[in-house]
Amino acid sequence: MKKKKLSAAEKKNIAALLEKGKPSKIPVNIKPMLATLVNEPFDDPDWSYEVKWDGYRALCYINKGEVSIASRNNKSFAEKYYTITDALKKWPADAVLDGELVVVGTDGKANFSALQNWRSEADGDLVYYAFDLLWYDGVHIMGLPLSKRQAILAAVLPTDDDRIRLSEVFASGGIDFFQAAKKMGLEGIMAKRMTSLYTPDARNREWLKIKVNLRQEVVIGGFTRNEGSSKQFSSLLLGVYENGRFEYVGKVGTGFSDKLQKEMIKEFTPLITKKIPFASEPDINKPSRFRPNPPNAAATWLKPSLVCEVSFAEVTTDGVFRHPSFEGMRSDKKASDVVRETASPAAETVLIAEKNNVLVKGAEHSGSKTLLNPTEETQTKKIKGHSLTFSHLSKVYWPEDGYTRRDMFNYYYQAAEFILPYLKDRPLSLNRFPGGIHGKSFYQKDVKGKAPDWAKTFPYTTSEGEDKEFLVGGDEATLLYMASLGCIEMNPWFSTIKHPDNPDYCVIDLDPDKSNTFEQVITAAQEVKKILDAMEITGYVKTSGSTGIHIYIPLGAKYSYDQSQMFGRLIVTIVQDQLPDFTSTERQIKNRNGKMYLDFLQNRPGAIIACPYSLRPKIGATVSMPLHWEEIKKGLSMKDFNIENSIARMKAEGDLFKGALQKGIDMKKALAKAQSIFS
Repeated sequence: MKKKKLSAAEKKNIAALLEKGKPSKIPVNIKPMLATLVNEPFDDPDWSYEVKWDGYRALCYINKGEVSIASRNNKSFAEKYYTITDALKKWPADAVLDGELVVVGTDGKANFSALQNWRSEADGDLVYYAFDLLWYDGVHIMGLPLSKRQAILAAVLPTDDDRIRLSEVFASGGIDFFQAAKKMGLEGIMAKRMTSLYTPDARNREWLKIKVNLRQEVVIGGFTRNEGSSKQFSSLLLGVYENGRFEYVGKVGTGFSDKLQKEMIKEFTPLITKKIPFASEPDINKPSRFRPNPPNAAATWLKPSLVCEVSFAEVTTDGVFRHPSFEGMRSDKKASDVVRETASPAAETVLIAEKNNVLVKGAEHSGSKTLLNPTEETQTKKIKGHSLTFSHLSKVYWPEDGYTRRDMFNYYYQAAEFILPYLKDRPLSLNRFPGGIHGKSFYQKDVKGKAPDWAKTFPYTTSEGEDKEFLVGGDEATLLYMASLGCIEMNPWFSTIKHPDNPDYCVIDLDPDKSNTFEQVITAAQEVKKILDAMEITGYVKTSGSTGIHIYIPLGAKYSYDQSQMFGRLIVTIVQDQLPDFTSTERQIKNRNGKMYLDFLQNRPGAIIACPYSLRPKIGATVSMPLHWEEIKKGLSMKDFNIENSIARMKAEGDLFKGALQKGIDMKKALAKAQSIFS
């Protein structure tokens, strides 16, 4: 991130504000200032209003490039929410920020469930909304009024990374602001007195929260299971602390998936106890007018250490939640800090007018993000409805460059939209490198009985009469399944299962010998381009990612493999005639005399070649990258395009190769042109 460019007047104003702070070392272990719940919004010119974000409160400490992120109870978030940590490491100054970690959708609303389940960028757009600045560049400013702290924050917060955002302040009217938040389906709003100082670990009436729906953090004191139920549990037994006593506040039985229940039971098991944790034993089978005949439930008690959050309609006269629904676990809260929140009348706090503005901002990032986080060695992800497990993620596949299996999976996840058109409906030969690029590798064609049930396959019969099946390219799940097998490169047929005998393109493979220079490969490619131009047809060029260059000529599945090979032979024969000193069309290596092989024989049924945007098992973690013809010139290097920089190029350039899959050439016209020019 870069420092904001401030005008001279802005710099002078910020300097004047900072002079009112106290020079100090960076503070540590700050417990955040808390807000009091009130029951209704209000208008007051001495107050400002913000969105109440549905996420995790987090204090961020940035000091000389080192970053720590702490929850309310000083639990570290830095490793789990690594994208925010990485963004803050680029912060141009030392600072302590107070704010909220959230996962936002395209509508800008926070999704608490997505935040809970966030493990990598594939799980959603993680954002840190900064709403306060406590210390900046050696100056302690918690003793300044909120409006001054927020003015400094707004002035110095960099704006070039959308993952770090300013939580906007609205200063005209809380009632209209609350109604706008309610209409948008937000959790609620915050009201803050503009003159308030930052008081750590204090809940006072300087900061207020007004919720659209009633929600409460609660502690899990046990669970029930109804007689005859097949579920892991039927409801959770909930409590809060009141005057040091753990008081029962009801049970919640909605808001869980089967998967979530299984995960929660694993957390519950070590906490099971025979001792009733509540101050008095709750009647879990108590009838009500809504359930006069409750199920016969049995209780399992737990040591009260796990915190969750529930939403509810109201609190009954005996202090029990009505119509509660489970919202999610709260790993950022200590059980002992969970007390009943009672909404005070707003009028008791302040006297009973904010212009409409954009309250929330949707995710700006486009396209796929990284699939896997940088720490967990085994991760399971749902891809297109299918659960795939990715293991041994730190195993190094490219030793010279340090890239791992994790890097490979993240690459293919992000590159999928570009690669999939060249794999879809095509039989695939699996070139597997389970030990990395220098380990033993092997080709696997037959996946019969081995591929997942959901994977598409294509049958074939061997010369010995055995029935086998190719894996067929499809969506992201198939692509990542192949990668999980150690397929560093993707090798599809030239034709699809819809027209297996009719290739979609003719390929010219410029395959240099060790004695050739890459500049000679470039010269040969330029010669192919001249021939194609003379024939008035278009070819698409890419690096092989290894040593050569591939040129695709679209055929549109209108011709046979024999016709495609014949057409390729014509082109390379002309090239060889023009460049006889260093090119050859001889199939046998011994007959080439160290010259570059102009390969047209790839154009046959079942032949494969690394597809566009495929990684290659080569030093440098290179990518077979489509290029503009103007880029085929002196200075081009195979290592220009690799696992680290290729995604950015794809997003910037788009798919340069898509024409290879579109309308094919008129081969008859092209041959006539060639005959008239080159005969």
